Amino acid sequence: MQDDRYNTTGWDREQVRQQSEQRRAAASQSRPGGKKRRQRSRAVNILLYIVFVVAASAVVAGVGWLLANDLCALNKPYVEAQIEVTTEDTIGTVANKLKDAGLIEYKWFFRLFCAIANADEKIGAGTYTLDTNMDYRALITGMVSSSGGNLQTNTVWVTIPEGYTVQQTIELLAEKGVSDLEDLEDAAKNHVYDEYDFVDNENLGDISRLEGYLFPNTYEFYIGEDAVSALNRLLSEFNRQMDTEMMELVENSGYSLDEIITIASLIEKETDGTDRNLISSVIYNRMNNPSYETGGLLQIDASLIYATGRSEITQEDLTLDSPYNLYTHQGLPPTPIANPGIDSISAALLPADTNYYYYVLGSDGKHIFSETYAEHQQVIASLG
Repeated sequence: MQDDRYNTTGWDREQVRQQSEQRRAAASQSRPGGKKRRQRSRAVNILLYIVFVVAASAVVAGVGWLLANDLCALNKPYVEAQIEVTTEDTIGTVANKLKDAGLIEYKWFFRLFCAIANADEKIGAGTYTLDTNMDYRALITGMVSSSGGNLQTNTVWVTIPEGYTVQQTIELLAEKGVSDLEDLEDAAKNHVYDEYDFVDNENLGDISRLEGYLFPNTYEFYIGEDAVSALNRLLSEFNRQMDTEMMELVENSGYSLDEIITIASLIEKETDGTDRNLISSVIYNRMNNPSYETGGLLQIDASLIYATGRSEITQEDLTLDSPYNLYTHQGLPPTPIANPGIDSISAALLPADTNYYYYVLGSDGKHIFSETYAEHQQVIASLG
């Protein structure tokens, strides 16, 4: 029989069993801590998820507010701009123009709104005055042309002659199909053109408030263009022509801009085309020397013709009680009597240096100037 003291196999087996039991006990003791760690890890993940959802929601809400602010024109600094829509434009290019003018912030969002609102069937070619108080729908409505939508319309070239009155100008525009006569008359009488300080925006109701400022030139208009847009184009051209140099001459003349344009309108209606500066000298000589034999009366027929609305005046008209009757009222008429061109405006600012007080139209269609009434009468007698 073998001595167990020397039985190593049994001893090894016992050692393995004890170590296995120790490991199981250690594992059993470690499980509660592991479970707690897994619980903490899960809680952290949930918290991170909540933070992410809240952050994402805040971003979406912020973006949504910015889009809503642009869509509904909320809290925008006031900006007003003229937007010209042509037949070459698309909704995309219109959005670009609105963005460049500072009227919208998000071009892609405006295009999306236009797609939903069928704006391509509403917006028409024309020149429009828009501002940041207008939401997307108002901007679209503000670009609706009487010629129809689809950004398709025909154009027409119109030459406004120098010396045309406001009434003649709007009648010509109506004749060419630019806009309806009634709409043009209403725009001339009642629209507030507050972007131009030379327009009388206080006394509405009379087209004479625009007299002198619808600059004569050749323009391309849209058929069926908005009446305000059409007249605004002429006013804008006047504003462009009266640049810094011209306005410095006005300031140095001792007369207001309205007085200068009134003098220019008288010159425009009286000139034979070659003597603007000479006629200007006659006007200034008479105004500046009221004690002379003319008594400060300008005695210009064109102003009286403007008052009567006829092409010729009669002897009876010479006593007409009207501030435009310069045979009985000293100084200038209350408003310009026509829309002068740049040459007549320049002549009003730079009259010739003469002693002329009279002129009469000669048989050759040119004016003959005289210094005294006696000389003037002799010239008239010589013309038979």
